[in-house]
Amino acid sequence: MRIIAGTHRGRALTPVGQGDANAHLRPTTDRIRETIFNILIGGRVGVDLQDAVIADVFCGTGAMGLEALSRGASLAQFVDNGRVALGLMQQNITLLKEGDRSAVIKADARQMPPLKTPADVVFLDPPYGTGLGEVALERMITTQSLRDGAVIVFEDNAPAPALPSVQILDQRSYGGTVVSFLQKRPH
Repeated sequence: MRIIAGTHRGRALTPVGQGDANAHLRPTTDRIRETIFNILIGGRVGVDLQDAVIADVFCGTGAMGLEALSRGASLAQFVDNGRVALGLMQQNITLLKEGDRSAVIKADARQMPPLKTPADVVFLDPPYGTGLGEVALERMITTQSLRDGAVIVFEDNAPAPALPSVQILDQRSYGGTVVSFLQKRPH
């Protein structure tokens, strides 16, 4: 696992160990992460990451948020409640010396507090097939943690749920992973 592009291009991240099977970490592969960022920055979605505020929810190793920081985002807010995930993510933030542009929120995404800075881009990668991603997204909307027009990258084993407050911009399947690109509608 490595950073694909930007100021940290090619830097290896702390790998997920095989010793803690209960951590349930499933990092997005480098290839899928690269494809996600290509779609996000170019193509139909066309997000400008320069100075963007990121939320990496169910962040695991933090690779998505760190990739966004490498590509010019100003702040990444990492949300997870797993002990192993929090340790790996903190190691990766330290490894890339991104502590000044990172905020770590130890919380269950279903009950997380409002983000201090509403996000322009959200990466949601919940445990597959649990419905937790939908609950977390609804929580972020009700706590006003998303800016109007925010783009949400939703990874699961099925298409993202249809919610009245978001529109689907694009969806792609990669084996057992479905990546949905959503946009928050103005309220």
